[in-house]
Amino acid sequence: MFAPIRFPLPLLVAIAVLAGCNPGAQEAKQQREACDRGDAAACNAFALELQQGDHVLRDVGRAAELFQRACDGGIASGCATLGTMRLRGTGVDRDSALAAALYQQGCDGGAAAGCTSLGILFRDGDSLTADPARAAVLFERACDGSDLEGCSDLGALYVAGEGVPPDPAHAAQLFRKACDGDLPEGCVGLGRLYADGAGVAQNVDSAATLFKQACDANNAAGCFRLGWAYATGQGLEQDFERAADLYQQACRRRHAEACYRLGILYQDGTGVDRLPVRAAIYVGRACDYGYAEACPRKGGS
Repeated sequence: MFAPIRFPLPLLVAIAVLAGCNPGAQEAKQQREACDRGDAAACNAFALELQQGDHVLRDVGRAAELFQRACDGGIASGCATLGTMRLRGTGVDRDSALAAALYQQGCDGGAAAGCTSLGILFRDGDSLTADPARAAVLFERACDGSDLEGCSDLGALYVAGEGVPPDPAHAAQLFRKACDGDLPEGCVGLGRLYADGAGVAQNVDSAATLFKQACDANNAAGCFRLGWAYATGQGLEQDFERAADLYQQACRRRHAEACYRLGILYQDGTGVDRLPVRAAIYVGRACDYGYAEACPRKGGS
C-alpha cells in the first residue's frame, strides 16, 4: 500500500477550485484521492494531469514522483514516461542510465513506447553503446505493440540496412502502417520510397501527396520534401514561390537543409526577392543546425 501523497495546500485549493468548474478537474480530484489510497493506475493518471497542467496547476516535479509510484506499482507506461523525464531532466535530475533502465522496465511490462524509446538510445548510441540490431528488435517489438513510431523507426533501419538486411519493400509496409495511423514520419518515409521507386513502383504524384499529408500535420521533413517537389517539379507543377514558403515552414522547425535551400533561393532571387543578407542568415542557420554542406558558405564565403 502506498503512503498517502501529501500535496501542499495551494495545490489542493487549486484542485478544489478547478473541480467546481469543469468535469476534467473533478476527474483529476478523484484521481488524486484514489492515488492517496494506493491506486497505482490513478497515480499514473494524476501524474499526467500534473505534467500537462490542463485541469490542475502544472507541477512536473510531483508528476515525476507519481510516475515513480505508478512504475513501482506495476504501471509500465509510468516507467516509460518517467524514463523520458529522466533523459531530459524534466522535474528530476537528468540520468540517462536510469532513463534506459526505466525504458527497459516499461518495455518489459508491455509499454510499447518504452521499447521504442530504448530502441532509439541503442540506434543513436545515446547513453548506450550503439547497437542497431538491438534497436531493430526493440522497434519490432514496439511496432507489434501498436506503437507507430516504432514501425516508422524500424522502416528507416530497413531502408538503410542498419541492424537488419536492406529491404525497402518491407520498409514500405512499415511506413504505410505508420502513415495510415496518422504518424507523419511514416508518410514522409513512404513518400521518399515512392519518389525514388525503392520497394514500390516509382510514383512522384503519390510521393507529393504523402509529403503534403505530413506537412499538413506540421512535420518539418514533410514540408521540406513537399517544397523540394515544388522546386523540382516532381509530381507537382514547378513553383519556386511555393517552395520557398514550404522551406520557410520547415526551417522554423529547425530543419537544417530547408534553411539552406531557402538561403540559396534568396541568394539567387528564385521565387523570392534577391536578398543576399537574408540568404546568409539562412545558410548560417543551416550550418548551425548541422547541415555540413552549408558551413563552407556561412558568412557569405
